[in-house]
Amino acid sequence: MFVGYSVTGRERDNFIEEIEMLNQQNKQVSWKKEGLAGLIGYFTTVYIVAVNSQILESAGLPLESGMVATILASALGCLIMAIYANAPMVLIPGMGVNALFAFSIVEGSGMGFQEGLAVVLVASLLFLATAFTRLGDWLKHAIPSSLKHAITVGLGLFLTLIGLEKGGLVVRGEHSLITLGNPSSAIVITSILTLFIGIFLFTRNVPGNFLVTMIAGTVIAHFTGLLGERGEMIELKEQTWVFMPDFSSIGQFGFWMAVFPLAIVLIFENMGLIHGQLNMLDQEEKFKRSYQASAFSALTTGFLGTSPTVSSAESAAVIASGGKSGRAALTMSGLFLGTLLFIPWISMVPSTAIAPILIIVGALMVQNIKEIPLDQLSEAMPAFLIIVMIPFTYSIADGMAFGFIAYPIVKFAIGKQRELSTPVVLIAMVFLIEFIMRSLGH
Repeated sequence: MFVGYSVTGRERDNFIEEIEMLNQQNKQVSWKKEGLAGLIGYFTTVYIVAVNSQILESAGLPLESGMVATILASALGCLIMAIYANAPMVLIPGMGVNALFAFSIVEGSGMGFQEGLAVVLVASLLFLATAFTRLGDWLKHAIPSSLKHAITVGLGLFLTLIGLEKGGLVVRGEHSLITLGNPSSAIVITSILTLFIGIFLFTRNVPGNFLVTMIAGTVIAHFTGLLGERGEMIELKEQTWVFMPDFSSIGQFGFWMAVFPLAIVLIFENMGLIHGQLNMLDQEEKFKRSYQASAFSALTTGFLGTSPTVSSAESAAVIASGGKSGRAALTMSGLFLGTLLFIPWISMVPSTAIAPILIIVGALMVQNIKEIPLDQLSEAMPAFLIIVMIPFTYSIADGMAFGFIAYPIVKFAIGKQRELSTPVVLIAMVFLIEFIMRSLGH
């Protein structure tokens, strides 16, 4: 005979209290785990403050202002990703994208810094348009993957060249374009020692390897007499927090020839990175809002005074450390904001501590060459032109132009013109017209 058991009011209340306690403990554990993942993500990417500011300095922005701009862009980008997409990804000024901005858009085309910011703003608006319309899917399938990967490889070689120059490892040759720097100079010795430390730490997968490399390089520079003096705390009243982009060149053809390469890089780099990171997280349903958050973040950089942010490859470290939601991104946002207090010490970091990081990042980007079907000449030749012409012309836009112009030519030559998409042909025509106008002196 079954005897029923009735739950008393006290027992029911105790059971509910236990459930609430367990839920609270799970929340605490979750916040602890997400916070730790965010902390690891911060230490993995905080090197960008020193690296990006030195690249922006080449574009005419004072070093301290570049640090403030980088910090604010990173903090705001992570905040947008946390609130809008609830994803554990870190948004920082992209390596390669910053080189495109500083050396091709500003230096290469002769624009002023704030004119370059106008290019960033317009390119980011195009990026934003792909995030909220079907244009993104259309472009994703229309641009050949061989050209997209070739751009990444070319950017990697370009970053490597910049790193070699900054470290004094290559210099302008007397009888050649470049030659090996003086191996006995303090700059070269310091750069080589820091590079070997960076390679060792990276291959050993040491957490925060870039940050440790930068610190080690700064210590070595102290003993070789290359360390700069500590800067001063930023003056809040004197610091420029918001920049106004200069649109005076928007009616010129050259302005738009600077916009399109930047927009293409932003769109496809973020598509690839975000897709891969969310696939690692097994949360592919967050792609749309994460992609949109990245576009919003890039748009704000035009007013903050830096090159656009992207979803950093180091987001993989956040995910691997247990980050699963926007809590990790929110943690990184707060930590980046706190970095403003350390600007005087960050300003001491010499170029010899930055150069090895550029070289290693370049090596990582070159790995994309394995995604290019090199056995198919109609894909390999245009890709090869992009890869070699980006560093050899010292212009990302010109390197891309050679590849995009060559692509339809090669396809027509072998009778595969049906494989050509409308966007590829249009982009090739725009680049060709720009070359013709430049040759005519316009």
